[in-house]
Amino acid sequence: MTSRRSALSLLAGAGAALAVGAPSAHARAARPRPFGRHGSPARRLDARTLYVDPHGRGDHTDVRSALDAATGSGRTLVIAPGTYRGPVTVPADRAGLTLIGASGDARDTVLVHDNAAGTPKPDGSGTLGTSGSATVTVQAAGLTVRDVTFANDWLRSDNPEYTGTQAVAIKVQGDRSAFYGCRFLGHQDTLYADSLSLTAFARQYYRDCYVEGDVDFVFGRATAVYDRCHFRTLTRTDLASAPYGFVFAPSTAGANPHGFLVLRSRVTSTAPDAYYKLARPWVPSSDLTAHPMLTVRDTHLGPGIDAVTPYADMSADFPWQEQRFAEHRNTGPGARVTAPADRPQLSASEARAHTPAGWLGDWRP
Repeated sequence: MTSRRSALSLLAGAGAALAVGAPSAHARAARPRPFGRHGSPARRLDARTLYVDPHGRGDHTDVRSALDAATGSGRTLVIAPGTYRGPVTVPADRAGLTLIGASGDARDTVLVHDNAAGTPKPDGSGTLGTSGSATVTVQAAGLTVRDVTFANDWLRSDNPEYTGTQAVAIKVQGDRSAFYGCRFLGHQDTLYADSLSLTAFARQYYRDCYVEGDVDFVFGRATAVYDRCHFRTLTRTDLASAPYGFVFAPSTAGANPHGFLVLRSRVTSTAPDAYYKLARPWVPSSDLTAHPMLTVRDTHLGPGIDAVTPYADMSADFPWQEQRFAEHRNTGPGARVTAPADRPQLSASEARAHTPAGWLGDWRP
């Protein structure tokens, strides 16, 4: 069986593939200039820009050391094509940070690690937990990322003894976090769109991004807009029947008027038809007052989504029907309405409030 580490993702869209160590044709052509149009240490675009290259042609050879050096706010890291393994944290004092994948193709610049929730802590005091499994953790506000892949290549099949199988590619907690043309690869809990506290309503924006996984692979309590994104549900060899998993699992705080908004996007699948639910609400034990919110609108839902019962409960105490789930003008076989009570729809007047501007307020990413 091909491992995820040797073939990190099979599909990023129609016919596109990512294999660690196999950069795109664009990246191969650009090797004499690893930072492309973004300058270099010899031709630095501005004094606040640092260059990262695994082959030593930049200021740093790894992202972690570059972040350590990028003190203060408003810094930029230009990251050359390569695979950068190991957990990374963007602390709160790195506000206004920009990360740029130098080739312009997210497949070429990969930040990856292989921890899971059940991975033992180095000091033997327990396991890492879901948050501790993240390859990248972002605490800073004002992060902007372009053309970077975030991945967690931990596999259930390699660790059958683990019960904590959550394996986060990125946990984003900062307000005004924006991602353009990025890829998020994992299985369970791939993209954790969160906030720093229950009372902090972190706003996040994802545009032209690709996310893949199986169980709750887009989850958290952030106010998050997913615009023109591609969500890909994966097949599973460890289960014999449906459902394989759930695309979205919002845990929106009860006081937050805005949760997840998905628009002009698409959901495809490598699994059999109807083997995935669109969403289920997550009410964590740390916030039993959570009131999960998800709007999916103007989005193509492929046959992998169970059109008859697209929503499920994570806990019988918090049924999805009591949460803030809604759809509007979706298309595709997974959007077919057979029982209206199971597919709550926004009216045209209601839909006018479910927009990026409505979600993000005075922030225009």
